[in-house]
Amino acid sequence: MSELTAQKCEACHTGAPKVTEDERLELMKEVPEWTCRDDAGVLKLERLYPFDNFKQAQAFAMKVGDMAEEEGHHPAILLEWGKVTVSWWTHAIGGLHKNDFICAAKTDALA
Repeated sequence: MSELTAQKCEACHTGAPKVTEDERLELMKEVPEWTCRDDAGVLKLERLYPFDNFKQAQAFAMKVGDMAEEEGHHPAILLEWGKVTVSWWTHAIGGLHKNDFICAAKTDALA
């Protein structure tokens, strides 16, 4: 399990620094199942979680939502039959912050 799961999100504000490319590459090692996706110039972490049915996917999506509330950091969650896609990025800075990697690791711990 990643040591990121033991960390808490810090309050982030407009103008907070995005992770550098070197930091991003190091942090990606902690969440190897995630991909980094460029969405119209905004880097986002994304992972698809497969499930056997809608009910299991829905339960997982709810766990992710509860964790996000506890962390005060909120992802995009796409719930579909048999799968949930979770995307983390920091809206205030339009890109990736360490918080996103912390929450990605915590999301993995829920699966």
